[in-house]
Amino acid sequence: MTTIAIVGAGEVGSQIARAAIASAYEVVIANSRGPGTLKGLVAELGPAARAAHASEAAAAGDFTILAFPYKTVVDLPVEELAGKIVLDTNNYMIWRDGHIPVIDSGGKTVHELRQEQLPRSKIAKAFTHIQAPSLLRMGRPAGAPDRIALAVSSDHPEAVELVTRLYDQFGFDTVDNSPLSESWRSAPSTPMWNRSVPGQSREELVLNLKRAKPVIMR
Repeated sequence: MTTIAIVGAGEVGSQIARAAIASAYEVVIANSRGPGTLKGLVAELGPAARAAHASEAAAAGDFTILAFPYKTVVDLPVEELAGKIVLDTNNYMIWRDGHIPVIDSGGKTVHELRQEQLPRSKIAKAFTHIQAPSLLRMGRPAGAPDRIALAVSSDHPEAVELVTRLYDQFGFDTVDNSPLSESWRSAPSTPMWNRSVPGQSREELVLNLKRAKPVIMR
């Protein structure tokens, strides 16, 4: 049984947990307030889920999903995540995060910055352009005519392979938009982002990723 660590128990983290358990994974979930605050969520998720502190979850997970915004100073379980694949679900939102000059200038993407925070982990950008409640609603079997695709970006092929497998289990096709330096193509306000609510086929997603233009903020 594969165990997924999920750090962040808001809407994104809790919905990914539900989708993971529906696909026969076990889940260890953590938040910033401690496992005692997650009793209700864990009871709802059932016996395949348990709560833990972030470092304990990261140590227990075969891979980890980060479901909280990027911050320049953050207490991440660096040692526990060393050598592991880490899926980053974050989007850079200026209204929420404030301006980060190196992102605004196009020098780096927010996911490259996350990779710098976890230098011994293998970061993949994943689940960033689907609304969390849609994970269970929009999944379709492989080959279904209305199956939509999700993008993944990483500097590590093994991380792309894992995300591709996970997307497929959840009911989605995959478009590889690697490396992390290209992950801006699936950022908010890009052509593919503007189609994220209804979703898009693999072919549509490939086209929309190609249509993206970099936006430099001065």
